[in-house]
Amino acid sequence: MQLLKALWALAGAAICCFLIFVIHSQFLKEGHLAAGTCEIVTLDRDSSQPRRTIARQTARCACKKGQIAGTTRARPACVDARIIKTKQWCEMLPCLEGEGCDLLINKSGWTCTQPGGRIKTTTVGHSSVLYLFNFLFTL
Repeated sequence: MQLLKALWALAGAAICCFLIFVIHSQFLKEGHLAAGTCEIVTLDRDSSQPRRTIARQTARCACKKGQIAGTTRARPACVDARIIKTKQWCEMLPCLEGEGCDLLINKSGWTCTQPGGRIKTTTVGHSSVLYLFNFLFTL
């Protein structure tokens, strides 16, 4: 009798887990992002200039309250909105591990300097609600 009760409880738990999975997957259908995540929508590269590559990237983010789309470790990420409002770009840790971050003098972006001396400059353009990050790589 105890074994039968245990099997019924186990079957009930399995059904509950399955239902939770189905409900959760309905909320995360294709095209929906989980809160606090980002995805790259477009990425365009222009290598027409010698020793330079200009990359333009558009990301779509589902940020939590108090956050806004930004860049962390050279990837789109949700960051504290205060960082964007005050233009303290380096606080969102935009550079890769081992790179140094410096604000541009007019706070229009930042540079990431690699140990070998290569510099990546990022400028930020504000277009209505979207922040567009333009990356300029200098060899």
